[in-house]
Amino acid sequence: MSAFSVEVFPPRTAQGLERLAHEIGRLAGLGPSYVSVTCPAGPEASERTYRTVAWAREQLGAEADVAPHIIGVGATRQSLGAILSRYRALGIRHLVVVRGDVPAGAAASAGEFPHARDVIEFIRAETGQAFHIEAAAHPEVHPEAPGAEADLEHFARKVAAGANSALTQYFYNADAYFSFVDACAHRGLTVSIVPGIMPITDYGRLVRFSAAAGVEIPRWLRIRLDGLVAQPEALAAFGVDVVGRLCERLLSGGAPGLHFYTMNRAEPTSTICHRLGLAAYQGVVRSPSA
Repeated sequence: MSAFSVEVFPPRTAQGLERLAHEIGRLAGLGPSYVSVTCPAGPEASERTYRTVAWAREQLGAEADVAPHIIGVGATRQSLGAILSRYRALGIRHLVVVRGDVPAGAAASAGEFPHARDVIEFIRAETGQAFHIEAAAHPEVHPEAPGAEADLEHFARKVAAGANSALTQYFYNADAYFSFVDACAHRGLTVSIVPGIMPITDYGRLVRFSAAAGVEIPRWLRIRLDGLVAQPEALAAFGVDVVGRLCERLLSGGAPGLHFYTMNRAEPTSTICHRLGLAAYQGVVRSPSA
């Protein structure tokens, strides 16, 4: 059975946390290898993520593998060192390291950690091998990269800095993923590269996210989704079918697993995992040693 993992984001309100309590319970019941928690932009971002990670550990049990996102934007060596110490004290041994979104009007190179690789290097220098580090990869090329080769070089530097494995940005073209993996192998990059999967539920939000992230929504898919905007249930069913078939092709082609961007909604991911035969009720999220 292939491994899969799921991602949630820190709620802003008590109602959001209550909803996440229900959804994360359903997600954990599927038996994912771990749950990652994103870190949004803003001065309170890392604290919100920390509180959500600590809460998730309480909800899921001490054996659960919960992986917080660590972002470089806005961080200093002092602040990053402090949050790493808090996570180690909490028993966290798994991190997802990204640069983070640059605030409007700010330079991407500003701050003490202009690139994700700088964050990875710092974590390795401060903590050695205390953490398993996931880096980000972009099969369709990062929107700020000048080209595919430059983007691949940037990814290679993250691996050289100490990343153990990678999670990709979501995509709807399996060939983009396989081409990226082949290009990495050609350069001698042998880390596991897990494809990121975004279930389709809200077409308007998907279009906004994709435009910002440089993700291509194929023309045929846009046309079909445009025709289903007024039929939410039909759109959701179609989305599950499309993403399910994408996952089947990825797994049959050798992808080492799947990472679902759940948007704090369990149902689409649950449906896809059951269709793929991935769901196996475990009660808690498995730790890396399980």
